[in-house]
Amino acid sequence: MDGSALLLLSLNFACIGALPRVFFRSDGRLNVKWWLTAWPFFLCPALVVLAAVLGREPLAPVGWRTGLDLLAVVLDAASIALIFLTLGTHRVPLALWHQDDDAPRHLVTHGAYRRIRHPFYSAFLLAFLAALCVWPHWVTAAFAVYGFAALRSTAVREERRLAASEFGAQYRSYLARSGRFFPRLGRIPADGTPAAAAAVEH
Repeated sequence: MDGSALLLLSLNFACIGALPRVFFRSDGRLNVKWWLTAWPFFLCPALVVLAAVLGREPLAPVGWRTGLDLLAVVLDAASIALIFLTLGTHRVPLALWHQDDDAPRHLVTHGAYRRIRHPFYSAFLLAFLAALCVWPHWVTAAFAVYGFAALRSTAVREERRLAASEFGAQYRSYLARSGRFFPRLGRIPADGTPAAAAAVEH
């Protein structure tokens, strides 16, 4: 396991872990649904670091390690860049996950949300893929699968809420031309056509 790849992975998950303190609104509750979504973000990097400290061998051929470490660095760099791009897109903090009283008042229509409805979640998924590259093992694969399922469930819930809001017509139009976690291929209008994004600002 390459030390620089492990260090960058740790930095990536540290950035993700800091978001509830440094960016998201402080009036939310860390309810059961929040913890069910969040727990792999704490446990995955801890187990990868522990595996490195204990010298546990990953389940990948030795000849793959250099390539996987390089891929992990690229994924971590992309994840961190997307986190900061998304932070720079917002004027005000967002609500935490799974807040029942989070009614939309304004929809983000630019920046990181131009092609992706959930860029924070995309960055988180890239982090899990990077962990799988740093330490290819069924445990990190399980974290990646669980993380995807939890984030997909959260995203679907948010999308339904937004589609049923006063911004529903705009949002449904946006759904048709954007990707949930990764950009949808195709042209985006350059004329400034209003489009709603999955992030709600208050």
